[in-house]
Amino acid sequence: MYDLIVIGAGPGGYVAAIRAAQLGMSVLLIEKDQIGGTCLNRGCIPTKAYYENARVLQNIQQGQDFGVQVTGFSFDMNAAFQRKQQIVKQMVFGIERLLKANTVEILRGTAVLKDAHTVQVLGEEYSAVRIMIATGSQPTILPIAGSDDPRLITSDQALDLTEVPPRLAVIGGGVIGLEFACIFNKFGSQVTVFESQASILHQLDREIVKRMQVFLKRQRINVHTSVQIERLEGTDQGLTVHALSSKGEISVQADLVLQAGGRRACTDGLNLASLGITTDQSGFIVVDEQFQTNVEGVYAIGDVIGGPMLAHVASEEGIAAVEGMAGQSSSVQYRAVPSTIFTFPEIAVVGLTEEEAKNSGIVPLVGKFSFAANGKAVTMGETDGLVKVISDQDKRIIGMHVIGPHASDLILEGTLAVSQQLTLPAMRSIVHAHPTLGEAIKEAALEAEGLAIHLDPPRKG
Repeated sequence: MYDLIVIGAGPGGYVAAIRAAQLGMSVLLIEKDQIGGTCLNRGCIPTKAYYENARVLQNIQQGQDFGVQVTGFSFDMNAAFQRKQQIVKQMVFGIERLLKANTVEILRGTAVLKDAHTVQVLGEEYSAVRIMIATGSQPTILPIAGSDDPRLITSDQALDLTEVPPRLAVIGGGVIGLEFACIFNKFGSQVTVFESQASILHQLDREIVKRMQVFLKRQRINVHTSVQIERLEGTDQGLTVHALSSKGEISVQADLVLQAGGRRACTDGLNLASLGITTDQSGFIVVDEQFQTNVEGVYAIGDVIGGPMLAHVASEEGIAAVEGMAGQSSSVQYRAVPSTIFTFPEIAVVGLTEEEAKNSGIVPLVGKFSFAANGKAVTMGETDGLVKVISDQDKRIIGMHVIGPHASDLILEGTLAVSQQLTLPAMRSIVHAHPTLGEAIKEAALEAEGLAIHLDPPRKG
């Protein structure tokens, strides 16, 4: 009998398995597909590989601004696909090596729960003191007329394309939809985005969203918000998206339509019902603060329990869960979870938005600093965007929002500030190297107190 069986080797499952092994547990990790799960094989890593292809293309197109004359270049989608595949293969190999080095036993196959301590795989039964479900999520399929057309694809299928579609329609203006929209726009596709909400990225700070809408328009990415998809109509010329808005019907013809409208828990075939494991109305597994389900000895982490549905959150939940099993006090700081969006420009956020702060009864202090006034950003030719720092009346930093160059890297400072409850004075006391993009963070913190150095002073009276 094992101490722990982990079902699913994504960023939650494999990290939990390694941490459990470090704590002295005997661990069996079961995976029916590839080690690394959705994130490594069909999500975070492959999309970032394509994002880097897109970034290089953008740099080439802007070469003339830097005195570099580039003529006759072309983009080879198949070569980009092969590069992406190699990156994934390399990282899968690395994780498999780490698992073996930590004496985690790996079993390939589909797991079925038999009881609270037993799992069946390929007809064989395996037992453990505890079982952890880390099976992740998968794209949802919209129930609309015409959805059986093979030209309607998911994000998984989009990552396997070896040719650039001349026209791409994207259903969903959230993180996944906009990342693919920006990537394929740089690859050469004419992109149209459909979003049912009143705005794209509707959960983000409104000021950040407004900026992004402007930048998308500048890139000639067409965005339709507050629309309802009525049907898809296939013809020899392509797949037409018919949508309804307050202004009437919108019809857009595309070569491919990417459905990026959400994800659902991967629980099919696990046999949850027979064990009496509780799920919510959306099908996500319900857990307590220790990530244990209502069935003693059965735990669940990551996308399968809903929540932020981010790879780094799944990893932290996996660590917290197994440390709790070992009697250690461990938890996840959900209020300080950063989110990154790899659009052009990048977006990264942590903590409360200005609207959330106000709705919570907080009268926030808000500081903003544009990258147009940041020396490093100017030298890079990437001045779009800003840093926005939010604090409460005690000057404790409760949120940071970045849209601009390398936002995904800059957000670490904001995450540290929110998680450790740093104050605006503490932030401005930190020496930031010059010239760096990070100086924009300090300037935003200064501006929240009316002390910014590289902005015009606030008007008096």
